Amino acid sequence: MLADPLSRVFSALADPTRRDMVARLAIADATVNELAEPYDVTVQAVSKQLRVLEDAGLVSRTREAQRRPAHLEANVLDLMTVWIERYRREAEERYQRLDAVLDSMPDDNESPGAQKGVSEEE
Repeated sequence: MLADPLSRVFSALADPTRRDMVARLAIADATVNELAEPYDVTVQAVSKQLRVLEDAGLVSRTREAQRRPAHLEANVLDLMTVWIERYRREAEERYQRLDAVLDSMPDDNESPGAQKGVSEEE
């Protein structure tokens, strides 16, 4: 079992079915039966996928009378966003430094022969 919460989240989201479930839960809470509807799998298989999302902290379940809807925990997505944004900013700073270096380089609009001191007429 992964100890790092962020690793558990990314691991849980590595599966396309679980990512789809998260996308659907972002719209509205849903029961296991409701989540299972579009898939050609058993309710038990969807329940197992939902358990992985719960273990990662992405989803919680509540009890409403006979229903147990799953609820997306947006604060975990915020944790991911902070981590991703940090590296996005670092990458952007590298690109800006590269742009500055490229801007400081002289333009080579001359023909290849002119660079070597050979005229195009020869």
